[in-house]
Amino acid sequence: MDVAARLQRIRGFTWKKASLKLTGKKVPQLEVPENDGRPAWNSKLQYILAQVGFSVGLGNVWRFPYLCQKNGGGAYLVPYFILLLIIGIPLFFLELAVGQKIRRGSIGVWNYVCPRLGGIGMSSLMVCGFVGLYYNVIIGWSIFYFFQSFQYPLPWSDCPIRKNGTLAIVEPECEKSSATTYFWYRQTLNTTSTIAESGGLNVKMTLSLLVAWIIVCLAVIKGIASSGKVMYFSSLFPYVVLFCFLVRGLMLKGSVDGIAHMFTPKVRLKQEQSISTDPQVWREAATQVFFALGLGFGGVIAFSSYNKIDNNCHFDAVLVSFINFFTSILATLVVFAVLGFKANIMNEKCVVENAEKILGYLNSNVLSHDLIPPHVNFSHLTTSDYAEMYGVIKAVKEGSFAQLGLDPCVLEDELNKAVQGTGLAFIAFTEAMTHFPASPFWSVMFFFMLINLGLGSMIGTMTGITTPILDAYKVQKEILTVCCCVVAFLCGLLFVQRSGNYFVTMFDDYSAGLPLTLVVILENVSVAWIYGTKSFMRDLEDMLGFRPCIIYFYLWKYVSPICLIVLISASVIEMAISPPGYNAWVQELAQERFQSYPPWALAMCFALIIVAVLPLPIVFIARHFNLMSDGSNKLSVSYRKTMMKDISNLEEQDEARFILGAKPGEAPSVPARRAYLTPGGKKPLDPNSLSPNSCYGTSYQNAAISPTTPTTPTSPITPESDS
Repeated sequence: MDVAARLQRIRGFTWKKASLKLTGKKVPQLEVPENDGRPAWNSKLQYILAQVGFSVGLGNVWRFPYLCQKNGGGAYLVPYFILLLIIGIPLFFLELAVGQKIRRGSIGVWNYVCPRLGGIGMSSLMVCGFVGLYYNVIIGWSIFYFFQSFQYPLPWSDCPIRKNGTLAIVEPECEKSSATTYFWYRQTLNTTSTIAESGGLNVKMTLSLLVAWIIVCLAVIKGIASSGKVMYFSSLFPYVVLFCFLVRGLMLKGSVDGIAHMFTPKVRLKQEQSISTDPQVWREAATQVFFALGLGFGGVIAFSSYNKIDNNCHFDAVLVSFINFFTSILATLVVFAVLGFKANIMNEKCVVENAEKILGYLNSNVLSHDLIPPHVNFSHLTTSDYAEMYGVIKAVKEGSFAQLGLDPCVLEDELNKAVQGTGLAFIAFTEAMTHFPASPFWSVMFFFMLINLGLGSMIGTMTGITTPILDAYKVQKEILTVCCCVVAFLCGLLFVQRSGNYFVTMFDDYSAGLPLTLVVILENVSVAWIYGTKSFMRDLEDMLGFRPCIIYFYLWKYVSPICLIVLISASVIEMAISPPGYNAWVQELAQERFQSYPPWALAMCFALIIVAVLPLPIVFIARHFNLMSDGSNKLSVSYRKTMMKDISNLEEQDEARFILGAKPGEAPSVPARRAYLTPGGKKPLDPNSLSPNSCYGTSYQNAAISPTTPTTPTSPITPESDS
């Protein structure tokens, strides 16, 4: 039996992996063992639901509809879809592929690809921690509203009555705003007027946050064994609710007006510029694509690391991306249908109030009865009748019209009132639901949906935190999960003070945006330019069994990095020209007012950015000057055992089997593999341009060529250029 045949009998050895060039002969590399004791998904469906649950979150419900409304309705979908194709899907595919190939969390993956850029994974973990802190507070708010919904009428349906002796008056703060606004700011958050006023802990919100962390802890305490089962419900239930709301919404008066408003392209007349050519629209679309898919958080990589090595991650990337996109469209249809219904109610209310003013002016002879068209009936006044009457009065009383205080009551004005975030979920949508028949039922369904949407994202965020730690250290999974949740709850007390809502806004604005964009840029550069796009394409061909479309080569190497650099530059400019601040609720005025951050809060904003990106330069400098190991000693125990056993088998059977080619006549016939042809020419790739001293050299290569193994003199190894 020749050397090649005997080598192929050794367990764990394969010719599938590439090899180093040594004196013109090829030394085979050890395959990274697939059956390494790492947990795995029970089924492909469970994995897809986990990725969908992580990527589809609260932003799909309350951020995407707002951007549609703000940036031209249906016209906004054009730049969003284009950016999804050229940035979203390629980068999502990249994260899925590296996680599946290397089978590690975010820290282990980037230590493998380029140890000097190992800080990418640490920065990703830091951002996950920051986001998890305030994101679970939003789930806590939803839990509070969920339990408040089990009563009729809903507690935010009407303003509370204050008794002053024998008099009963409506709460002034509620009368100046609205019942839902008052319930949110006063009875739920009991917010202070500035971020500097702590106001102490809000007991109701503290208990809600505790419940939220208990739910998250139970969901992830067993890793994917427990979170995978939770995802069957938390990922699918929101779609049931959204479809129910869409059907119910379409049956409401005015819902068609809202949906038509959504899909009607608009032009910014003041700027004489189409929405589709406005740079600001493209920046906001790119940011939404970026965060909608969860890029850079580490959750995508962590989930994919539990896949089989030959899983078709390209199909997964396209499928999850389009599910995310169509979920955003579905949520937008629901939101605009409900807001269209609300706009009609508010417009009819406006008509009634202004009609009463006109009647008063008629009775006091301020206005002449001749101004009222003969067909107008005040007892059954329609919006069209009021619009006609308003136009006549405005034309006749042109000089003194402003003193009458009449409103135009135009439906379009109500639909143009842009609401996002908590304002949409806890104020606008809740107000609309008070007018639904069986409103408590719909309220329970809506907030239970928000809890499940948030839970799916929190599971991915927590997995992005725990997986890298479990990969690097021998820690019991349950203990680590409980400790993380306890520490997070204690840190989260910052957000359940009476001023906590302002800190949620601060963390949302500063803790993730800039750091995550920088993380994803470095991810893209490390794979496309340091590891090499051609080498990465070859690895994908090995994993998938087919070569991905050549367009990915150019997207990863040129298009995505350029788009991301433009995005981060635009974000920095936007941050520089926009005054840092927050919308504070002023109790005396019963309305929001923009306030600038005090110096200590401004320092906190920039500290969040600095702390998140600090691991990047620290790890680079430490590894450049050999002050820190390259992370190869943190391979999982199962990896080390398998590799050491394979090397031991090689040495025991015959040292010549491992050296290969001491004499030209002894070289085995290596099975030929099809060379990957580069887009620009016909030059085949070197099967392995890695060297132990290269930026992306790892212990796998070092293990394959033992330092004690005698070798023939070698010529210098020149890594193949990827340009």
